Amino acid sequence: MSEEMFFFTFLMEHYARYKGTTADKVLRQLDELNLTDYVFNMYEMYHVEALTNAYADIDRLIEKNGKN
Repeated sequence: MSEEMFFFTFLMEHYARYKGTTADKVLRQLDELNLTDYVFNMYEMYHVEALTNAYADIDRLIEKNGKN
């Protein structure tokens, strides 16, 4: 497993816990909004910052793209 995939899995599990849901539900939501690849490709930024920054960014992305 690549570092990026390992971190993405880690991020999805922790973000889901933060939101009080499951990682599969978070991934399904990202898939429905066409955001999965975007979040995955943010590895370079997300893995060097506090996870809460990634959570805030994901929340913003979901809110912004869910309204379209």
